[in-house]
Order: sequence, then C-alpha cells, then structure tokens
Amino acid sequence: MTWSAKQYTLFEQQRTRPVRDLVAAIPSTEVQTAVDLGCGPGNSTEVLAERFPQARITGLDSSDDMLIDARKRLPTLSFELADIGAWAPSQSFDVILANASLQWLADHATLYPHLVRQLSPGGTLAVQTPDNLDEPAHRLAREVAGEGPWADRIGAVKHNARHTASDYYELLTPHCSSVDVWRTTYLHPLADHAAVVEWFKASALRPYLAPLSDSEKAAFLRDYQARITQAYPALGDGTVLLPFPRLFIIATR
Repeated sequence: MTWSAKQYTLFEQQRTRPVRDLVAAIPSTEVQTAVDLGCGPGNSTEVLAERFPQARITGLDSSDDMLIDARKRLPTLSFELADIGAWAPSQSFDVILANASLQWLADHATLYPHLVRQLSPGGTLAVQTPDNLDEPAHRLAREVAGEGPWADRIGAVKHNARHTASDYYELLTPHCSSVDVWRTTYLHPLADHAAVVEWFKASALRPYLAPLSDSEKAAFLRDYQARITQAYPALGDGTVLLPFPRLFIIATR
C-alpha cells in the first residue's frame, strides 16, 4: 500500500489548516530541536519551521514519494525515510509533531507515553488525528467493501482503534505536566462529489483500493461516489461541504 504525494496535495490548503491550528497552540518558545513524524510532502514540516525558524527540524516518513516532495519544498531541512512506529531516537526533542499520522499505528496506550519519553523536560508532543470513523465517508467505504464482488479480499479491512479525548487525557496525564485535548469539526468546501472521492482516495480508501485491479478500483469508486452523492447533499452552486472531525492533543512533559 503506497502513498501518493500528488494525490495527497490535491487538497493541500484544506489539509494544512488543522496543523496550523495545532502548531499555533504549542506553548514552547525556546525550541532548538523538533521532529515531524509522518511528515508527508512537507506541508506540516513547513508550518513547524515557520513557527520555530531557529530550530533544527527533521521530518520522518515511510514513503519515498512523499519525501521527494518534502525535500523539494524544504531543501534546507533534513528528511529521513523511517518507520515512525519503530522510532527510537538517540536524542530528545523540544517538540514532537505528529499531524494525521498516528492513526495508522496500533497500540496507542504504549505509543503515546513512548513519544512523551522522547521529549526534553518541558517539551511538547503535538498530535492531530482524524476522528471520523463514524462519518458517512468511512461508513460507506465499509459498506461498498463488504457488499461488492471483492468482499472476500477487502470486506474485513480494519482501521486501527481510535480513542476518545478522555482516553488520551487519562493516558497522558501521568506522564505530563499538562495536557490539552480538543476536538474540531472542519467544514471543507469541495467542488463536487467527485472531489470528495478524490479527497479520500489519498487516505481512507487506500486500504480498500490497494488489493484491487484497475477495473475493480473503477467499479468500487463508481459505487462509492453514488453513495457519497446521497450522503452529502450539494449546495446550490454544486459545492459540497465535507464535515471532518479532528482530535487535537498538546501534551507537555
């Protein structure tokens, strides 16, 4: 299952807005070292560098395609190919940023305290994760996967478990001096229902589409778009407002 930087950046402005809100909430001011876990094409790393221009910043991602774009965007910064799920740095960091990346990893009860331990005293873990598994876009993807001729291959696709805001608060408070958790639902204006499908092709639909042939992918997407059209009514000019809930965490060691 590969990532496409081109597909992901089709909606870069909308995808970057949440990380701007997240980074703006980081309380640290004297930041010398920072890392962006799951940096993608570098849009989140760029926001981090704008906030802390004096910091030595590293971006990590498991996709070569994403890193190619990140290095073009920010040639003066360091980007490394790495599995963030196995990340065990030899140094501590003043800021650890994880924007829309940790939802792809399992066992958050172990992962989040591990990340806090990689912070310098007073350092900040800043996390944003989609909180939309119960939204129509995800529910309909599961329906199409389970009802089509490909059900034996993708009908049982599972996403890693997500937790509530209170779960994360209780998990992190024993390890942190302060924890701030909040949830925001963004209403992204997209051109039409086809644009909604294009949005999710870069993220939520990837596990479903990856095992399919080209003709099966086309059939899956036709069925999915028909259901999306019913679930998300268009406005008078054809625009579709896509509600997208996201969970934010600012945890200071």
